[in-house]
Amino acid sequence: MQIRIVAVGKIKERFLQEGIAEFEKRLRPYVKLQVIEIADEKRPLSATPSIESAAMEKEGERILSSLPENSFVIALDLKGQPWSSIELSEAFREWELAGNNQLAFIIGGDLGLSPAVVSRSNLRLSLSNMTFTHPMTRLLLLEQIYRAFRILRGEPYHK
Repeated sequence: MQIRIVAVGKIKERFLQEGIAEFEKRLRPYVKLQVIEIADEKRPLSATPSIESAAMEKEGERILSSLPENSFVIALDLKGQPWSSIELSEAFREWELAGNNQLAFIIGGDLGLSPAVVSRSNLRLSLSNMTFTHPMTRLLLLEQIYRAFRILRGEPYHK
C-alpha cells in the first residue's frame, strides 16, 4: 500500500521532527510512505476574510495538484468522522481489499481546507474533537497509521 500525506506548512519544532522521523521509520515495513509539504500562503496577521479565503483557495490548488488522480483521499477535518484506532485499522483492510492501494491523507493549514479539497475527498476524518497544531496533527496521524498496521498484523502495541 502507498500512503501519501499532503500537509500545509513545514515542521519547525525539533521534537516534532524527531517524532515524525521515528514513525516514518517504523512505517517502512508496512507501507510506502511519502510526505509532501505544501507551502502555506503568506498573508498579513490582520487579513480580511476575503484575503484569508483567497489564501485557503491557493493552498487548496497546491494540495489538489499534488494528488494522483487515482488516490483515495482522506481529509483530516474537525467535522469529519471520529474513528477509533481499531476502526482505522479495519478501514485500511477494507481499502486494500477494494483495491484502494494509493491513499492520500490531507492536513490543511491554519485556515482549514478549501471547499475544492473537501469535495475531492472520499472521506473526512477527525482525529479528535480537540484542536491540535498542524505539525502535531502530522505526528498524531503517523502514529495512528502505525498503530493501525500493528493492529492489523496482530502485533503488540495498541494496548
